[in-house]
Amino acid sequence: MASSIVASPVQIFCKGILFDMDGILISSIGSVERSWTKWATMRGVDPEYAIQIAHGCRSIETVAKLRPDLEAQAENDLIEQMEMDDTEGVTALPGVIDLLSSLPQNRWTVVTSATEPLARVRLAAAGIPVPERIITAENVAQGKPHPEPYLAGATLLGFAPNECLVFEDAASGTNAGRAAGCTVIATTFSHSIESLSAAHYLVPELTGVSARIHEDGSGIVLKFVPLAV
Repeated sequence: MASSIVASPVQIFCKGILFDMDGILISSIGSVERSWTKWATMRGVDPEYAIQIAHGCRSIETVAKLRPDLEAQAENDLIEQMEMDDTEGVTALPGVIDLLSSLPQNRWTVVTSATEPLARVRLAAAGIPVPERIITAENVAQGKPHPEPYLAGATLLGFAPNECLVFEDAASGTNAGRAAGCTVIATTFSHSIESLSAAHYLVPELTGVSARIHEDGSGIVLKFVPLAV
């Protein structure tokens, strides 16, 4: 995937939509990077490397990779509190509110590598309507890029994975969605096109992605203009 030429408009039919949170619904990159820099400095880890591998993955798994000698859950709790205390600059990304407002509440949910308390704090800070049930780090034994999070998301909505569409922004998430059997649309907001090769479609952001209920009520029709690759 090297081109960024705009292709022709496409329409996709699906029954449910699974949204990643950070980099798709909200921008929390400032909070993430400040928190991981603070933790990495405390624990003698290169902050830039910590930030690089933390994006899109469960923090408990990132901690285990960076400092396997430490108790992962305790370190995870520490980082989570840092992130919950830092909501400065957490905002909804362009196009998100309009897209979500066009979707029935029972047709979408959030599938995030964050813990549930952190996810709800961030979504609320960004003004995103929070679904009653979401898939978070606590709900799965294996995080992205394993398909378990998106398989769990499809089950939560009551649809087969191949009936669901995934919105992602990171390599770990696009790989997870693809492995789960979902159709994957990736945004190029925060990661390189080359790293998103598992996605079926690429869009710059969610602005311009429209949704409507199918005439027979059986699902959702999404329309967007992808990047040609």
